[in-house]
Amino acid sequence: MHGAVKLLIGLGVVGGLLVGADRVAVGVAEDQAADAAVSSGWLTSRPDVEIDDFPFLTSALAGELDKVTMSSDGMTVTDGKETVTVHSFRANLSDVKFTDSYRGVTVGRGDGRGVVAYQDLSKFVMGGRFTLQYGGPGKVKVATPVGSVEGQLRSEGNQVIVDGFRVTGAAASLGGLAGDLLKPQRFALTGLPVGLSLAEASPEPDGVRLGFTLAPGTTLGH
Repeated sequence: MHGAVKLLIGLGVVGGLLVGADRVAVGVAEDQAADAAVSSGWLTSRPDVEIDDFPFLTSALAGELDKVTMSSDGMTVTDGKETVTVHSFRANLSDVKFTDSYRGVTVGRGDGRGVVAYQDLSKFVMGGRFTLQYGGPGKVKVATPVGSVEGQLRSEGNQVIVDGFRVTGAAASLGGLAGDLLKPQRFALTGLPVGLSLAEASPEPDGVRLGFTLAPGTTLGH
């Protein structure tokens, strides 16, 4: 019995060391993945990376990870003129395979989400003359001193479209300006990370939530 206890204690110590080594290794890999995302130009600011595989060393030796998450608050998009920040950006990557002697990765599947504040998105709409606001599910509105203009917001490819405007209140008396406000507005989001495409745009109380898809086989790294 005494020998069995010693054996169990020894196994526990060895197991603890292996788990510790595994966690150290995954920490190093997460740092390398964050560096690769920036060095490849996929993101402009260093993301937080989380590798969910456990034990990590087993997955690393196999050269493939089941799930990697990248989070960043500094991703930017542009319409070719103005640049705005996508807050709380989160990319979920699956079937991630190591390439180039572990210096890069190829992603089998992935998607992402983030939020653009209405004040920032307004730079792309109506020449930035008015600030967009949340107008309800699928809707945005533009407040004017004499009323508001409401419209629908959606995406089509990499374009965000705001149309279907209707004038409420005394805003109908704005004449030519009201006509300008009622014109459909569309702008293309460019400068997206390599492989990412816009999949949806949805008005929410805290901003417009953007959904992205990642092209299979996208490579991150040197």
